[in-house]
Amino acid sequence: MRQNDNNSKRNDKDENGFEDRVVAIKRVTKVVKGGRNMRFSALVVVGDGNGHVGAGIGKAAEIPEAIRKGKEDAQKNLVTVARTEFQSITHDYTGKYGGATVLLKRAPEGTGVIAGGPARAVIELAGIKNIRTKSLGSNNKQNVVFATLSGLKAIKTPEDVARLRGKTVEEILA
Repeated sequence: MRQNDNNSKRNDKDENGFEDRVVAIKRVTKVVKGGRNMRFSALVVVGDGNGHVGAGIGKAAEIPEAIRKGKEDAQKNLVTVARTEFQSITHDYTGKYGGATVLLKRAPEGTGVIAGGPARAVIELAGIKNIRTKSLGSNNKQNVVFATLSGLKAIKTPEDVARLRGKTVEEILA
């Protein structure tokens, strides 16, 4: 069984400017009347390093085909991430998916990316340079990736919050 714990060495940029990273490859088995049916499942994260990131799962009989399908699925599920001028998130947030919870904390310039394996792949491909994260609950790679994505998707800019509340940005930040 091939397991990728180090976010894989495979980083490719395609013609759209998206970079992809394979987070995990699993061998899955379906038991049928004639025996066991082996396939591979690939969890792939894609991003442009400029605030757009997505994750997808692909399943196929061969690993390269599973990775290709995962990449296509990830590009269909892109989200836009609100970032500050020093490449961090605008406010702290907790993303949840399944049994996984990921705490996302903003960080000052020069902090770098402090994140574990699956969450780090999502954050780096989103183009965030300064952030602190903590993975709570489940350590399932798939759930941690999707929890990180849900947290990043829910983060709003001060301008968005001001518009929703009918106030000025200065009133919100005060």
